[in-house]
Amino acid sequence: MPAHPADSALYRGLFGDDETARLLSDSAEIRAMLLVEGALARVQGQLGVIPADAGTFIDRASREVQIDPAGLSAATATNGVPVPALVAAFRKAMEAPDHAQYLHWGATSQDIMDTALALRLRRMMDLWAGRLDALIGSLGVLADRHADLPMAARTYGQAATPTSFGAVVAQWGRPLQRHRERLAALRADLAVSLSGAAGTLSAMEGRGPEVRAALAQALDLRDPGHSWHTDRSVMADLAGWMAAVTGTLGKMGQDLILSAQTGIAEVLVDGAGGSSTMPQKQNPVAPSVLVALARQVAALAGVMDGAMIHAQQRDGAAWFTEWLTLPALCSATGRALALAVDVAQRLRPDPAAMQQGLKAGCGTIFAEAISFALAETMDRAEAQAKVKALSQEAIRDGVDLVDLVRREVPDRDWDAILAGDRLLGAAPQEARAFAASC
Repeated sequence: MPAHPADSALYRGLFGDDETARLLSDSAEIRAMLLVEGALARVQGQLGVIPADAGTFIDRASREVQIDPAGLSAATATNGVPVPALVAAFRKAMEAPDHAQYLHWGATSQDIMDTALALRLRRMMDLWAGRLDALIGSLGVLADRHADLPMAARTYGQAATPTSFGAVVAQWGRPLQRHRERLAALRADLAVSLSGAAGTLSAMEGRGPEVRAALAQALDLRDPGHSWHTDRSVMADLAGWMAAVTGTLGKMGQDLILSAQTGIAEVLVDGAGGSSTMPQKQNPVAPSVLVALARQVAALAGVMDGAMIHAQQRDGAAWFTEWLTLPALCSATGRALALAVDVAQRLRPDPAAMQQGLKAGCGTIFAEAISFALAETMDRAEAQAKVKALSQEAIRDGVDLVDLVRREVPDRDWDAILAGDRLLGAAPQEARAFAASC
């Protein structure tokens, strides 16, 4: 198994996401850094910080040059960052020393890397936003279609009261709508980094803030108005968002695992996995992957929180921790979103199994409704005690609770009292409200 299963030829289909992976690749990082270097030179040339012809030449060359990531490996291992080797290789490839001397003017490695990361994260967020939209849309269709489909709600693993499958789906989808809004805010937070060696931009002789603003405009990123070399709060916020969204998807996956288990089988995921030795098995593989990815992301998000602690004006150890962690977080999040979209499109509730779930436990799922009905004509505590005793009798003797209630209180219309539309309460409305908001 490789260092990360998403990079494995064997496990990539299970844990990997090719579209997210492309944005995490060495070639994508180098291309983004070259674009930053080119844009920096262009705006510096326009502002007169460097000769205008040099800025134009460097900008054009940044879009044309091809640099092999493997050729930068040895120097990166020594320097701790790839930018010095990248700048040297770029200067050599330009074959124009008069212009090349102005490359990387007044910037530092972290400026180039953090800005290039912001460019790639922006594309990644756009990709994820599309997946969230598709997932929310699919869940909205399910919620609306099954708003009135009754099933047993379970708390602590036990049947509680009736709900509807549409309401359960809405519970999966509502947090995703909040995550979608937060993602837009995170995207807007992505900022250009231009701070110079120690955050002062001293090499630009007072023009630094002006250059940073122009670079932000050129790259369509936010101008933070200050150095953020050691302020990793946006990265931590992103990690927290990834933990929240994968946690929501993991909750959906966990519900599907429980719903698909033998003896319940209320929800099926078409195309489930098989066993090497048990031909009857239909394993909920995709929901299990969602749960596993959520657990991994939750743990890695904690590492990102720790990586916020940067000493002084630059901290290699903290920054390296971020490098080791963020790609795995993004890979897992991308895969979870893509997989959840696929799962939502393959979900199929089984109404007959859900009806059996409502009947399980000798009708005791109606105990709460019966106790409130009795409380209309007797003290509530007395009503609850009576229903509790009847529930124990029903389970002990294998008799339906409703039949026992009819025996004890024959003068009430229990069919009307326990009609499905009354017992579902606000569940159908919540399902349809979610669907309408999608």
